[in-house]
Amino acid sequence: MTHQPRASFQSPRFAQPATFMRLPHIEDPHGLDVAIVGVPYDGGTSYRPGARLGPREIRAQSSLIRPYSYFQKVSPFDRLNVADTGDVDAPPVSIEKCYEAIDARISAIAAAGATPIVIGGDHSISLPILRALARRHGPLALVQFDSHIDTWDEYFGGKYFHGTPFRRAIEERLVDGARFIQVGIRGPMYGEDDFDFHREHRITMIDIDQVKARGVAWTIEQIRRVATGPVYMTFDIDAVDPAFAPGTGTPEVGGLTSHEAQQLVRGLAGLSLVGGDIVEVAPPFDGPGQITALLAANLMFEFLCVLARAESHQG
Repeated sequence: MTHQPRASFQSPRFAQPATFMRLPHIEDPHGLDVAIVGVPYDGGTSYRPGARLGPREIRAQSSLIRPYSYFQKVSPFDRLNVADTGDVDAPPVSIEKCYEAIDARISAIAAAGATPIVIGGDHSISLPILRALARRHGPLALVQFDSHIDTWDEYFGGKYFHGTPFRRAIEERLVDGARFIQVGIRGPMYGEDDFDFHREHRITMIDIDQVKARGVAWTIEQIRRVATGPVYMTFDIDAVDPAFAPGTGTPEVGGLTSHEAQQLVRGLAGLSLVGGDIVEVAPPFDGPGQITALLAANLMFEFLCVLARAESHQG
């Protein structure tokens, strides 16, 4: 018997404590196929803070989502046992202590046999998640939806912030650069040498002009070509144009539409996914109707449906 969201015909959508899609709040991940976990931390931001409030607002906006995907043709809660396992109590004053707490929680979820879907928080939180999952699965393939490369080296002399996690992940051999693909990159850079690390480690980058010119289907083909073996997905909400997702700390104009974002996540079906996150939703900067948090909640549902489709093929 799998856990189900509360039925909206018996319990109003605006009632009860906010959990993802009004699923049960169960801290123990044992017996779960998928564990939803929040990381309310934004100590790695370099511009506007606020992503620490993302998990709470994304959960609130997820109450509208119905349990069947017409486009993916799956009811994920019939296939997977899913619960909201609450938040990592991430210390807000030390990024190293925060990393320890995230690593411990994701390690426990993975050891229990559950796949983590993580709600951020800023993008620095992906590094300890990757540490925990690579310890279990070996070096990972990585699919990164983002406007920024996040492979810079330092910020004010510090090695850890939301612009460095994937450089550290490759240096720590958590991610295989040849199986790492970035989608949606755009905006001004510091210089052409920003991509020296990419060339050295054979990272594949698909910038926003390529996505727009060649299309979503072509982009999905490239993702499938590169991301082999165990795969982790990370979705920075600033991959989406601020016209659709204004509530983020470092917005860049000229990005994905909401629909393109949904299609790209659906295109991950069939990959050997071991987890995923959605990060950088900053509710203080969100537009009318909390549209950024609403989009993030729906992208999480799309990702959950992708995992359910894999389970249905196995069954």
